Amino acid sequence: MNRRQILPALGLLLALAVVGYAAGLFTPLLTTGGYQPVAGPTATPADDSTATSTPYADGYARTPVTVRDGETNATLGSVRVAVAETRDQKITGLSKTASLPEDRGMLFPYNAPADRTYVMRGMDFGIDIIYIDSDGRITTIHHAPEPPDGEDGEQYEYPGYGQYVLEVNYEWTTRHDVAEGDRVDIGEW
Repeated sequence: MNRRQILPALGLLLALAVVGYAAGLFTPLLTTGGYQPVAGPTATPADDSTATSTPYADGYARTPVTVRDGETNATLGSVRVAVAETRDQKITGLSKTASLPEDRGMLFPYNAPADRTYVMRGMDFGIDIIYIDSDGRITTIHHAPEPPDGEDGEQYEYPGYGQYVLEVNYEWTTRHDVAEGDRVDIGEW
């Protein structure tokens, strides 16, 4: 190839890269932490300018979380989580995420323990919902399957008591022998 052939070829490659970026084809490569955004454009409600297609993309802190046996203190499993700190992040949760790698999750911290109810609003995959008291003890575990086609998941309620709520892949707690009474160590964020 000579110089006259290289310049048009480079121009074409650059144009394809710009079009691919605009179409979101490279988003999985640009996000860290392994979340895959929902395919296609992300609908953002008019009153929610912070909605994102991936928890690690726009302003989510990250921290490690380790679950330990409540009696022996043996490590049962670890995940790296996106921390939903703001009200908008908590409302969105994982609902705009297409899938969740085995070693990832989302943590919802609150100022004090209380009775809470989580729903499967807009979820495309099942999760375990883990309630954690202020002392790091697991109080409740729910296995929340993906809502059926045509349902938004709002009607599927999972109540519990805690200061923190941890969401991980469906039946992650079963695969790691995690039970109520086990302890959760949350890293700094």
